[in-house]
Amino acid sequence: MSKIAFIFPGQGSQQVGMGLEFVTNYPESKEFYNKADQALDFELSKLMLEGPQEELTLTYNAQPALLTTGVMIASKLIESGIRPDYTAGHSLGEYSAFVTSGALSFEEAVQTVHKRGLFMNEAVPAGEGAMAAILGLDAEPLKEVCDQVSANGDLVQLANLNCPGQIVISGTKSGVEKASVAAKEAGAKRAIPLVVSGPFHSELMREAAVKLQQEIEQIQISTPTIPIISNVKAHLLQDESEIKNEMIEQVYSPVLWEQDVRKMLELGVTTFIECGPGKVLSGLVKKVDRSVNTYCVYDEATLNEVIQALRGE
Repeated sequence: MSKIAFIFPGQGSQQVGMGLEFVTNYPESKEFYNKADQALDFELSKLMLEGPQEELTLTYNAQPALLTTGVMIASKLIESGIRPDYTAGHSLGEYSAFVTSGALSFEEAVQTVHKRGLFMNEAVPAGEGAMAAILGLDAEPLKEVCDQVSANGDLVQLANLNCPGQIVISGTKSGVEKASVAAKEAGAKRAIPLVVSGPFHSELMREAAVKLQQEIEQIQISTPTIPIISNVKAHLLQDESEIKNEMIEQVYSPVLWEQDVRKMLELGVTTFIECGPGKVLSGLVKKVDRSVNTYCVYDEATLNEVIQALRGE
């Protein structure tokens, strides 16, 4: 029998109005938004549903907003009879996987990712860090480029290994600029600067990880009832200490998304359901293996489409 994975997007997928049809049509879904407001002691739900987009995009708002939407959609799928065999998330999305798999309570997850966003925002002053997507160059030669630039005093490193031919680099503004030029000289097709608020998944986020560790020591982690695939090592996360280490290391370590997808394929997953706004992860999955089934659930129509497609399996 084919296996199903729920996958959860990270920052960049947020958009005003996300989850609107769920909270309008399903009282049990609206409860997630109410719980998020209570956990944070401000109206996150109003910001999610009404905007403005600029404020929603601030990392300490985008992180709990995306988590709330992803968990709400996954919960509705499970309630409808579609249960995942595995969960995985891209960066921030991994926290939605932790909640869906039963490793972390929703309320503690919302509070933790809000603080995670604050710590990441504070770690590097605005304008000093950067990220860029490098297209058409393999990881090994791109790592050599980054190592050379870093050795000359401008830190830059691989941040997101998304799919064949698409890798994001992160570091100081000058490091990313120099590595982008050098990557094109080494054969990359394009280097696209990303509009982000910091150099995520780089060593420049170590300070944020130290602060986050203090918060993580205070939260309750349970053994997951659904296996979770690790961003940091692309293996199964199975106990409390592993999950806590993942939360800390993930802040400054590369997201091994392509390896995550390959791990799930190896485990027999043939259907990937992206829970949350956008279609970014589904597109990345297809670039790894075009033969798998991918679905994106972000409104009532896409929810019903998945239910109709999978309930008979």
